[in-house]
Amino acid sequence: MGLQERFVEEMKVGMRAGDTDRVSVIRLLRATLKNKEIEKGKGLNLTEEEVLKVVSTAVKQCRESIEMFSKGGREDLVQKENRELTILKSFLPSPLSEGELRSKVEEAIAASGANGMKQMGLVMKRVMPDLLGRAEGNMVRKMVQACLEQK
Repeated sequence: MGLQERFVEEMKVGMRAGDTDRVSVIRLLRATLKNKEIEKGKGLNLTEEEVLKVVSTAVKQCRESIEMFSKGGREDLVQKENRELTILKSFLPSPLSEGELRSKVEEAIAASGANGMKQMGLVMKRVMPDLLGRAEGNMVRKMVQACLEQK
């Protein structure tokens, strides 16, 4: 079952259980996905990778909101965003451990032939599609920097 079908099923379960947070988060995701499909063109469906990208973007926005609300002293909104973040994360694949991330980055460095910080963009382009939804971009960037500095 693809992610889009899973959203429909999860929304039904949430509606039956009266879980308004889950239902509203999934509705927002489905609306965003529908807009992306419209942008893509008539009759063209989104790939699983594109769907994951939308969910990852939503997770990132949620984290940024939590940070801003924390700075503003709005604990009620921080709690709401944390609940939404938990729901969004349930749709992403399991995150990579630091060792797995290092291994993926080292494979990308070897495959790209990078030997210094000047080729960091090349390595990032190669590794990010494989890590979509499994590692944050900032964490990947730091790992790539660390690995390239050792070269």
